Amino acid sequence: MKTLILISTLAGAFLFFACTKDQVHENVDQLLYEMALDSEGYQWFQFNDSLYEKSTGSGHNWPFLKTRYNSIAQSQLNSQGNIQSNASFPEGSVVVKELFADSSTIGRYALLWKNSNHKYADQNGWVWGYVNGDGTVAIPASQKGGSCISCHSQSENIDYMLMNKYFP
Repeated sequence: MKTLILISTLAGAFLFFACTKDQVHENVDQLLYEMALDSEGYQWFQFNDSLYEKSTGSGHNWPFLKTRYNSIAQSQLNSQGNIQSNASFPEGSVVVKELFADSSTIGRYALLWKNSNHKYADQNGWVWGYVNGDGTVAIPASQKGGSCISCHSQSENIDYMLMNKYFP
């Protein structure tokens, strides 16, 4: 009888955690949006929170942008706030590109979250987020950056980052 109770308890716990894990994965786009809204402890590219005009090499259809890095990703910035030339962002890194419709309105967030064990991580460990300013999903993380990787793999990328290339 004790064995039956133990097996039932373990099976119930397994199902609970398995369902919870799937639920978290299905809400990853919401999680990424929440990450985009949280700017606490982030550092701006080149230590500058001014808007940059869209670069000629950008696949994003927004005229202005700003890019920031969470405290983990900041370890890969140099003393000028550029990405180190040999950077490989560690697990837990979050990079948020704010894409602006005009000089004051964020139209979309493009995010990269280094989480190699995540169900939606690409082969380099990044979970890709592309979420509108109102929280609706532009491209779901389940696509694993499929619409983005070809541009972000172009020459002079640093762990998919192109800020140094277009904003030296």
